[in-house]
Amino acid sequence: MVKGLYTAYTGMVNQMNRLDVLTNDLANSATIGFKKEGATTQSFDSMYSYRIKDSSSYFLDQQLGKVSLGAKIGENYTDYSQGSLTETENDTDFAIGGSGFFAIAFTNKNGESSIKYTRDGQFVLDSDGYLRTKDGDYVLNQNGASNSNLSRNNYIRLDPAQPFTVDTSGNIYQNERSVGKIGVVDIQDYRYLEHYGENMYQLVDGGAVKDAEVEVYQGVVEQSNVNVVSEMVEMITVSRAYESNQKVIQAIDETLDKAVNQIGRL
Repeated sequence: MVKGLYTAYTGMVNQMNRLDVLTNDLANSATIGFKKEGATTQSFDSMYSYRIKDSSSYFLDQQLGKVSLGAKIGENYTDYSQGSLTETENDTDFAIGGSGFFAIAFTNKNGESSIKYTRDGQFVLDSDGYLRTKDGDYVLNQNGASNSNLSRNNYIRLDPAQPFTVDTSGNIYQNERSVGKIGVVDIQDYRYLEHYGENMYQLVDGGAVKDAEVEVYQGVVEQSNVNVVSEMVEMITVSRAYESNQKVIQAIDETLDKAVNQIGRL
């Protein structure tokens, strides 16, 4: 097999992966609290030490000559940087200033409940006074968030007939007295956090929460941290890189055609 074909092919596969990530970011550029993702590529050089020390095949080191001279799709990553804050003047809208997440008691279609984390603070107050997400999931108070406790006692419930205010610490006041605190926590290691849906996250095995040093703003929401202009420029770069690999394959194909159909006749 001509290694140049494989090298160009792996390059095209990597650009397709990058394009998938970019289009998902652009599709969610208007999603409240969305955090953009990025794609990485592992080159032949960066795989040297891993492959020659790999003893997974009968505990024998892999021969260096078996390494394909191409690029390998690396891990995707999430950019958790702060998005811009927009004032809505809606009392049930909240935004987090700093590193942290709202804790949500999420229930799936099978009726199974688990804790999810989000930066989307567009909540609603139902007729019973419970603070919920737009999809109907309950917002946890600080006790429920810190202890990962899904008990109904840890749902935030207010008097729907009375106005309420929330200070920057997340404390909720109604009739000039504290009636609860919005649950906000941070994650000890973001490598144990994975996407769930558009703008929610969940912990994988080994993940743990910790206290968050943040400020909570009422009547404000956090926009996505996707820069549409830079993402579009990146898409153009990806398209050109993909086309370059296509031209390499075309050039090799033409060379092989001459070698087989022209030189081979002599």
